[in-house]
Amino acid sequence: MIQRPHRRLTSFFSNWELWYHILMMPVLFPVGNYYFVGSRYFSDARVFLLGTAVVFGLYWLSVITLTLAVRGVIRHYPDVLRATLRTLVMLAVVGLITIGLAVLDVFIYSLFPLLNVPFTWDAIRPILILGLIFDLCFCVALNVFYTYNQWHRDQTENELLRQATLQHQLDSLKMKINPHFLFNSLTSLSSLIGEDQKQAEQFVDQLAKVYRYLLQANTQALVSLQTELEFVANYSALLQTRYGPALRVDLPADSAFSDTLLPPLTLQLLIDNAIKHNVMSTGKPLSISLQTTPDGRLAVRNTLQRKSVKMDLSQARLATLMAKYRQLGLEEIRVEETGTHFEVWLPLLRSIPPHTAS
Repeated sequence: MIQRPHRRLTSFFSNWELWYHILMMPVLFPVGNYYFVGSRYFSDARVFLLGTAVVFGLYWLSVITLTLAVRGVIRHYPDVLRATLRTLVMLAVVGLITIGLAVLDVFIYSLFPLLNVPFTWDAIRPILILGLIFDLCFCVALNVFYTYNQWHRDQTENELLRQATLQHQLDSLKMKINPHFLFNSLTSLSSLIGEDQKQAEQFVDQLAKVYRYLLQANTQALVSLQTELEFVANYSALLQTRYGPALRVDLPADSAFSDTLLPPLTLQLLIDNAIKHNVMSTGKPLSISLQTTPDGRLAVRNTLQRKSVKMDLSQARLATLMAKYRQLGLEEIRVEETGTHFEVWLPLLRSIPPHTAS
């Protein structure tokens, strides 16, 4: 596929930059050539065509060179709070480049006898002065635009993080007081009381531990993997009492990573996510396995038996969990899906990051 020139330009310049430079050409070209060539630029067709071609090439060479220099300074000093230092460095760099470009402009014009432009300091000096004045306005305008854009981007990111935090808190609250889960648990308990009193007592003990953990989960940003697995063992036992052989949850047997950390209720969210999006039956059970890896991750893997009813494939709970990891400044979660399995790779921390310690 042939790439259009306009697309190549807009990949280097933003739309507003491109339009600014295009609109400046009809203004700068006649003014610049009138200074260099004089009235012959407007009266002689050959001088007009040659002068326009020369100034076109020099203009875009200058624009691209200055744009690269300015972007380099911005990359080196991206902090909004360092705007003054960034502006001063930008003025120094752009000023030096402008001196070279002014000399180059006059030299290129002097190469064409038809234009009759002498390569002298008297010809360079006015162009240099005008260029430095333009640089001052150009750098100040770019810094104002960049600072505003950076501030707007930071505000947007802060708002997204705030919304993600509120959504996570809402989801956590829903999990704590989940009436559907409580009703199903009490229904299962009612059945067990008449069938197996000892198992019913064990069920009540597990239910109490689950709700105790749910109510305490938001008191800290991170918990140990061992604590999460103990909770999941009780939680999955309640689920298996309800679903029976239609659900299998396998927990990791080794304890090499038991002291690593992750956000609380992460594993419950992933188990609930698997149950929500997949069918299960005695003949085709839903299998969920949790396994640590040598590189310090926890892989949560479930068989893919997607429900025939159209589900929300964006998986809002999973997206909320990813936002929670980003908010805590943790490594990104990795999600993989094949024709038979859905897998989530969770990074495990060895210590609490400084910004989450409080």
